Amino acid sequence: MTDIDRIRAARTRAAGKILKTPVLSSPALDAIAGRRLLVKAECLQYTGSFKARGGWSAISALDQEVRARGILAYSSGNHAQGVARAAQAFGAPAVIIMPADAPQSKIDGTKSYGAEVVTYDRETESREDIGAALSAERGLTLVRPYDQPDVIAGQGTVGLEIAEQTKGLELGQTDVIVCAGGGGLASGIALALEAEAPHLRVRTSEPVGFDDVARSLVSGQRESNERLSGSVCDAILTPCPGELTFPILSRLAGPGLTITDEEAMRAVALAFRHLKIVVEPGGAAGLAAALFRSDQIEGDTVIAVATGGNVDTARFSEAILNY
Repeated sequence: MTDIDRIRAARTRAAGKILKTPVLSSPALDAIAGRRLLVKAECLQYTGSFKARGGWSAISALDQEVRARGILAYSSGNHAQGVARAAQAFGAPAVIIMPADAPQSKIDGTKSYGAEVVTYDRETESREDIGAALSAERGLTLVRPYDQPDVIAGQGTVGLEIAEQTKGLELGQTDVIVCAGGGGLASGIALALEAEAPHLRVRTSEPVGFDDVARSLVSGQRESNERLSGSVCDAILTPCPGELTFPILSRLAGPGLTITDEEAMRAVALAFRHLKIVVEPGGAAGLAAALFRSDQIEGDTVIAVATGGNVDTARFSEAILNY
């Protein structure tokens, strides 16, 4: 089980290995959001994503002999790079299963950390089945992208930092908007804030048509998406919320938010223009909700987590030129 003690332990193991990322702001973005907007820039994290935290947390917690046999992960790119970086640092071989339509920059980034990449068709093949076969064949240990206690704990260290970095701002009840795929980051942050800053409430943000977390929060059970592809927010397209993450979000998160692909792309452009950071569309989903769903947000301040910046040059150029 993931709890605040596990999150604090993950932070201790990550000392000197994971960056404390900044919280940024811009008067221009405040004006669009209609309130003070603070942006936690996890796109500046090692590997360009918060996923470096969960990967380090999970692999650093393993027994040395288990690590030496090798690490397995499946990911559209950000978890892949986080796991590959941590495995390389510990001298462990890593095999990463990635969708064939993942951005090439993410595939190349994963390989740059020495990992073996195995691709699959996310519409017709099961990454879980492929992973189970490889694990059985080679004795690899699976590090799940979100449904694993030490992964959730590692992502929860973002919440510890948000609590510290906003401590002197005298915030009232404030929403912290986090993009959601399987919910590892959102649930980890929610647990950390419950302990350290209970006046800050997590809310999830997802693309229209892939809002399984938002629908699950309404129904009270895990809902699934009909499609697994078809949005520019590739980093957060998952079948349904995690078995471990959903109960946490159901207890602690506010109503889920949804954004369009166009709004995600516009958020990418605005983040570059006004904050001088590079964010991928999926990583900008929280920022997009903070900017364009102001009527669904209460309070004088909103916090958005810019979760990742691993975007292909063509996609980034499209956002900058057209939005």
